[in-house]
Amino acid sequence: MPNKTIYVSDADLPLYERAQELVGGNLSQAIVKALRRYVDVEEGKDEGFEEITVRVGPGKGRRQRFLGVLLVEWLQSTKDRVHKYKVYRSRTGKYVVHAEHSPEQIWAAGADGQAKGWRKHVSSDQTWGTTAAVATLEIFDDLDALREKVPASLYDLVAASADVPEVEDLDI
Repeated sequence: MPNKTIYVSDADLPLYERAQELVGGNLSQAIVKALRRYVDVEEGKDEGFEEITVRVGPGKGRRQRFLGVLLVEWLQSTKDRVHKYKVYRSRTGKYVVHAEHSPEQIWAAGADGQAKGWRKHVSSDQTWGTTAAVATLEIFDDLDALREKVPASLYDLVAASADVPEVEDLDI
């Protein structure tokens, strides 16, 4: 294997040493991984994609990241919660649906099940609560797979924007 020399400034030496600790001494493996990610992101940007980071799971969840372009943002409100959908096209041509569902209010009647009106708010034997907000991320290979999993009006918006090119080169 060919050898390459990397020059590290004194100011960057702590970063270099920390990276070497994190990978267990094999810094070349960490450098290749970082370069691979850097090249992927920069080539994606050149193709019109951007780096998307979303939260997935209950509450604040965990972060997930991918390269994509936003096609549609769609909101739906019900009596109990708000549903927010964002649909992206990934760099590999897949459809990525990020759905955020607001907390849900849960109200229960009193012990007799009859409390109504203002009484349901002051009766001592009332119960209520909320669920945590939750977000999901689903990936679909094509429009047919997407159609089965999202509301029809959202699907129609995505289908209408599916043929829009990522980047259009203008000869002007």
